[in-house]
Amino acid sequence: MLWKNTKEKFGCVTISIHWLVALTVYALFALGLWMVTLGYYDGWYHQAPEIHKSVGCILFSVMLFRVIWRFISPPPKPLSSYSRLTRVSAILAHVILYIFLFCIMFSGYLISTADGQPINIFGWFSVPATLTGLPEQADIAGTVHLYLAWAVVVISLLHGLAAIKHHFIDGDMTLKRMLGRSTD
Repeated sequence: MLWKNTKEKFGCVTISIHWLVALTVYALFALGLWMVTLGYYDGWYHQAPEIHKSVGCILFSVMLFRVIWRFISPPPKPLSSYSRLTRVSAILAHVILYIFLFCIMFSGYLISTADGQPINIFGWFSVPATLTGLPEQADIAGTVHLYLAWAVVVISLLHGLAAIKHHFIDGDMTLKRMLGRSTD
């Protein structure tokens, strides 16, 4: 398999990043929903948010690489069978997902650093608190974080359903291309 994308195929870097980000986003979403139900005396009360923040910061780095990689290795051209609506919808969905994901991570940063403390990433290094002390910073950022997380889950589910529709109803190569299968 090729590292970079071609005009017809996704390369292994793009495919790997796509699925890694998807799995990580769903894992963070599930962890986030679970951790807000924990009581103060629960053993995971402090540990779960630290894991959530650490993985979220690493995901931010992966997403930055993903954006840069998109310029280094542009995605394959759309299939000729796609209608104009399909092409525009796909572009719009991807742009919204990217923007929402970065906004989720930024709002998570604002929640985590509202008290002026850095974010400790698995004890390896810390991300400094540069924006602190804004009025109701943690509460407003928390609301944004929650609603955007739900929006990303819904949009990504629609994205997945569209890929399944392309595979089973349209019989085209959309899903196979993102699974690394040959388009021949």
